[in-house]
Amino acid sequence: MHPLAVNILSAQDLVSTFGELGVMVVLFLETGILLGIFLPGDSLLFVAGFAASGGIAGVHLHLGYLLPAALFGAIVGAQTGYEIGRRAGAPLFDRPDSRLFKRKYVDRAEAMFERFGPGKAIVLARLVPAVRTLLNPFAGIVEVPRAVFAVWNIVGAVIWTVGVTLLGYFLGQVSFLSKHIELVMLAVVVVSLIPIVIELARETRKARHHDTLTLPGAESRPDA
Repeated sequence: MHPLAVNILSAQDLVSTFGELGVMVVLFLETGILLGIFLPGDSLLFVAGFAASGGIAGVHLHLGYLLPAALFGAIVGAQTGYEIGRRAGAPLFDRPDSRLFKRKYVDRAEAMFERFGPGKAIVLARLVPAVRTLLNPFAGIVEVPRAVFAVWNIVGAVIWTVGVTLLGYFLGQVSFLSKHIELVMLAVVVVSLIPIVIELARETRKARHHDTLTLPGAESRPDA
C-alpha cells in the first residue's frame, strides 16, 4: 500500500504500512498531542500484537521490537502532553467545540481526575479513548508533581501497551480468531472498559456507604 493512501483511522492500514515505527509514532501523537485525539490507540496495539503472531497475512512485526516501540511512544507522548499542559495552562482547553475537540472530553478527564485522584486517573485514562489524550495536559495544568506523574505514567503505559499488545499476540495464534479479527477487536474494546466500570462501581458504593453514615439534618445539641 502506498503511504499516501493509508487510512490513518484504520489500525490495520497503519500497522501494515508503517510497522513498529508507526505504532510508536501514533501512540506518541495520541497521548501527547491534542491533534492525535482521533487516532486508534487501543485497536492499533491489538492489531499490532495480532500481526506479530502471524495472524494477519502479509504483515510481519517482531514482538521484541514492537513492545519497546509501543512503550516508548506511550510514555514519551504522555510526558509531552503533561509538559504542554504545564506550560500552556488552562487556556489550552479554552476553545470552542470542533470536529475533533469536544468540551465533554475535557469534562470527562476532569471528572476522572477528581474522582480517582492523580495516580488511578493517570493509569485508568489509558483505557479510555480521548480521555487518555486530554488527561495528560490536564495533569500538567493542575500541576501534579512531575515525579508523581512520571511514575504513574510509566505504570499506566506498561499495563496498557504490554497488556493489549500481548492479548492480540496470543489471540492471533488461534486460527478461528485470526479469521474474525473484527469481532475480536470489538471484544477488546469492551474488555478495556471493565476496569473503569469496576472502579466507578466501587466509588459509587463508597459514596452510598458514606451517605448512610451521615444523617441528613442531624445537628449536635449541647448537653442538658
